[in-house]
Amino acid sequence: MDITIVIDAMGGDHGPHITVPAALAALKQDEQLNIVLVGLLDAIQAELKALKTTTGPRLRIHHASEVVQMCESPQSALKNKKDSSMRVAINLVKSGEAHACVSAGNTGALMATARFVLKTLSGIDRPAIASKLPSEKGSTYMLDLGANADCTAEQLLQFAVMGAMLVSCVEHKENPTVGLLNIGSEDIKGNEVVKKTAELLRASHLNFYGNVEGDDIFKGTTDLVVCDGFVGNVALKTTEGLAHMMGKFLTQEFKKNWLTKIMALGARPVLNAFKKRLDPRLYNGASFLGLRGIVVKSHGGADAIAFNHAIEVAIEEARSGVLQRITQQLKIEHIKPQVPKITESDMQ
Repeated sequence: MDITIVIDAMGGDHGPHITVPAALAALKQDEQLNIVLVGLLDAIQAELKALKTTTGPRLRIHHASEVVQMCESPQSALKNKKDSSMRVAINLVKSGEAHACVSAGNTGALMATARFVLKTLSGIDRPAIASKLPSEKGSTYMLDLGANADCTAEQLLQFAVMGAMLVSCVEHKENPTVGLLNIGSEDIKGNEVVKKTAELLRASHLNFYGNVEGDDIFKGTTDLVVCDGFVGNVALKTTEGLAHMMGKFLTQEFKKNWLTKIMALGARPVLNAFKKRLDPRLYNGASFLGLRGIVVKSHGGADAIAFNHAIEVAIEEARSGVLQRITQQLKIEHIKPQVPKITESDMQ
């Protein structure tokens, strides 16, 4: 199946220096892939020239005259930069010229723009950010990772439906297990929102495992972990901080003296394998679920390998029909939105 992915070439900390090489690598990996690079024409052409590559039938450039800065407010980006590479890329998804959009740009601006341009699926109040994390059993998906700090039980149910369908499509699991992140596995634990969410999940057609705790995320107890964006983002950033600290401590211990340095040489194959297994670049690419189009967010500081993986995430979602599966499941669950749709005036 031919897939067209549109890339915000100017997004992230490094812009075309990362996005263009990653796009070229993706084209080599997938003969049925087409890519549209959106951004400042001169900057993109300069990068292609440096890489001794030109545009062609599977690679083209779509000029956009503006760039959303990483520190820019979502309101400013939405109101004042209607020809930004970010917005133009999302417009191409809306028009049907592309199946999915990938950007490493400003997260808040990307979410606000995507939500305004694409709108949410029928039955969805707010989009949620979902991503794959490493676990003892391979991987675990988790949402929301920061888009919605305050959620109702009904919205958490919406997240569960979207996340479960993502796992089902991308991981080819017919009936993925769903866990609700809580401070204990017992039914009596948690605040009122979490307790009500558990009731809704038990009454749904999803494969609800029950409450899970923080350590269950990396045990791989369930295929999907559901929580609000406040808790999810704290859990994610805590994990990143812990991984960084462990890596730093391990390096310090091996560099203590000549004996530990010799031991490090002997342990290098194991250390390299360990590093590869937990390489965050291989988990780059967070999905904005709940929109009428596929949008994948890459980490702003991603290198070409990491950004390439985000492109792979977008390709897989487009090919596996995630949007269609989510829409079908929302109808099965008889889910209706609880809040009004967003308008541009809301963002001003």
